[in-house]
Amino acid sequence: MAWENERIDINVYSQGEVDRWVYSTCNICSVGCGCYIAVKDNKIVGIKGNGEHPVNRGRLGPKGENQWYANNSPDRLLTPLIRNASDNLVPTTWDTAMDLFVEKSREVLRTLGPDGIAIYSTGQGFLEDYYTIAKIGRAGLCSHLLDANTRLCTATTQWALLESFGADGSPAGYQDIDETDTIMLFGHNIAETGTVLFERIMSRRLRGEKPFLIVVDPRRTLTADAADIHLQLIPGTNLALLHGIMHRILRNDWIDKSFVANHTVGFDEMAKSVEPWNLDLTAQVTGLPKEQIASVAEQLGKTPSLVSTTLQGAFQSADATSTCIAINNLHLVRGLIGRPGSGPFHMAGQPSSSTNRTVGGVGSYPANRNPSNPKHIQEMAELWNVNPSHLEIGPEKDIEHMIYLMESGQLGLFWNIHTNPMVSLPNRLRARKAFEKTFVVVQDAFLTETTEVADIVLPTAMWGEKEGLMENADRTLNLCEIAVPPPTGVKADFYILLDYAKRMQFMDKDGNPLIQYTTPRECFEEWKAVSRGRPSDMTAMTYEKIKKKNGIQWPTNEQRPHGTTRLYEDWVFHTHVDDTQSFGKDPNTGRERTKEEFKRIGANGKAILYGLTYYSPAERPTPEFPLWLTTGRLVWHWHTRTKTGRAPNLHMAAPQGYVEIHITDAEKLSICPGEVVRVVSPRGRIEVPARIVDTVLPGLVFVPFHFGSWEQNQAANDLTVDFVDPVSKQPIFKQSACRIERIREKHIITQGETLESVAKKHRIPVDELRRANKLAPPYRIDIGHEVEIPSIANVVIPPYTPFREVDVNPRFRQSKLPVTRLDSPRGKE
Repeated sequence: MAWENERIDINVYSQGEVDRWVYSTCNICSVGCGCYIAVKDNKIVGIKGNGEHPVNRGRLGPKGENQWYANNSPDRLLTPLIRNASDNLVPTTWDTAMDLFVEKSREVLRTLGPDGIAIYSTGQGFLEDYYTIAKIGRAGLCSHLLDANTRLCTATTQWALLESFGADGSPAGYQDIDETDTIMLFGHNIAETGTVLFERIMSRRLRGEKPFLIVVDPRRTLTADAADIHLQLIPGTNLALLHGIMHRILRNDWIDKSFVANHTVGFDEMAKSVEPWNLDLTAQVTGLPKEQIASVAEQLGKTPSLVSTTLQGAFQSADATSTCIAINNLHLVRGLIGRPGSGPFHMAGQPSSSTNRTVGGVGSYPANRNPSNPKHIQEMAELWNVNPSHLEIGPEKDIEHMIYLMESGQLGLFWNIHTNPMVSLPNRLRARKAFEKTFVVVQDAFLTETTEVADIVLPTAMWGEKEGLMENADRTLNLCEIAVPPPTGVKADFYILLDYAKRMQFMDKDGNPLIQYTTPRECFEEWKAVSRGRPSDMTAMTYEKIKKKNGIQWPTNEQRPHGTTRLYEDWVFHTHVDDTQSFGKDPNTGRERTKEEFKRIGANGKAILYGLTYYSPAERPTPEFPLWLTTGRLVWHWHTRTKTGRAPNLHMAAPQGYVEIHITDAEKLSICPGEVVRVVSPRGRIEVPARIVDTVLPGLVFVPFHFGSWEQNQAANDLTVDFVDPVSKQPIFKQSACRIERIREKHIITQGETLESVAKKHRIPVDELRRANKLAPPYRIDIGHEVEIPSIANVVIPPYTPFREVDVNPRFRQSKLPVTRLDSPRGKE
């Protein structure tokens, strides 16, 4: 274990002693930190880390420490709402709302059929919720339109694992991170998206130990600052870089020939695909120095152990699934999988997105079952006691396909559970028009941008107010207990789902209720039976055992009663025809394979190597839109700020959107630090202040995607493309084209005015006014001279530093320009 000792992070606001501490798990990111919820007078008043939990040993990130504030927010929804004839949401009763929901569901089933209804859920719910969604959606509604916001976040994780290894589930885990010699963080800004895991890595390095750290990111993030090598490549060239690295590894014979021969298929095709990618071509395409590429290839080719992590920088980029498959290829040719300290670790983003995939709320059928395999369909029909002909077959449908169905009038009801797609979807202006054509039901604890297009809103319980299990990024199941009951008038998602199924009168083939369990624990017992004998077998788990052990990794069964640290230690993969979770797709085109085509691959328990083709991003800068646009998260916020925006500390740290622009681009455009500018793409425009930095490449701008108010015009997803990866169908948020426009008031100099008086009148520093107008000494202005007045906003965003240090000084050099109004000598180094 990397942690040498525990450190109990705590954030409590209470008058007097806390009444009790309730066992739970952090409900923010996928790291899965153990915690306790503080309760005083039957109210959540704080949180502290669980010092015995192996994931975090008591540590919490800034979002985790502050997540409980939202539970007490005064704008919690406490009653259902329906949209009236005047197009306003008005309060109603639960019976009225659910009766309308059921009436509309039956109408859509009658007029449009089962695929007229879609369920779009979350990555922040519980296993029991997701399994019930799977059962309602697949066996009750008989719909194949089940998706979640995990499509936007980590759908590529699943498909990369299916393609190479035949089943979902991360091969490596946190213990491997503790033991490895080398870590490659590929498009994974872990210092901001998984702060505790970053601290776990850095704790080893602070002791003078390994790992050697490689970071691949077009931005110089806090993570990149900690790297031994930072590969700051041109956007959209991830696969080109990996091709160049693999070319170098094969050329130098840094491969495990025995492992390749005995445990993989497809080597020749893979080798052929990287043959052209010498150092010259790779450097030309990626913009990286040849020496740096060669150095990284040697490190990866010779290291005795390797963990490679990926996140949105890989998943939301061009060639997303191919990039992650290429990382799998790297581990396979080196034989670095199923060994201590080694394996690909394609991360999850949200605290339970992996859970949703495992139990079939999204993606394939429950417990890694193949929706294109009649044998697996028959198994599910028997387990659920339904007719197999009622279960949809074939690959799942994604949210962008659902939007198309809305636009074409083929989707009549969209059930949105605990997510805010009107901020998180790409090209959201198009998405809003589609939603407005459909009957929308939203389950949420708050009014959001998405409730603006809702016809029914159902108020839901939050973390700490309901019971259930979450699976983190390394397959660990963690327990969340009830700390306090939900507010009066509010229901947990699980019980809303049960009520809906009962009102819809879903039955099995014997005429009994389709759903017969009544509590989350009873639901888990049914799920365990469904999981038996499958890759994600949980038959030896119980709530009590999970709590006692502070989490257990699946599979957990009679053979492995204490869980499984890493997968594929026997180097047998889930690629037998009747075992595999999917027959897969062509990684270059996304075309679905038939069963016969999969058979011809001849994997039969071996991992599959692929030949992959590099395609540059579909949208690139042009003369009209000359800059790359990329988006991402901040350490202070989660997704669309529904919860973190209600935590005072987090909101104050990052209260608004902005655009990061490189110093040289800012100088060309005469943009001042903090100046409000217009960012324009072929799809929309936003107005945000500029942060002038040297942490992005020249020609690249960055906009955080958290800010999506319809009124404030700061939504990054007004700008982003809605193209998707051909295999995972994950949107390509990371590469769009844009331009920056100045928004300035014109002022004509009159008698008696000076530059100083004009600056004072408009409340901006005189130096900024000179810079904005490119004035040179002696700064003379004449009567009738027109000057431009920039609008300046303060955009100090304090970067989060692990080990409880927070530094408000910028991490970047500003060249000759002042960084912020909080300039310090250190900031001008």
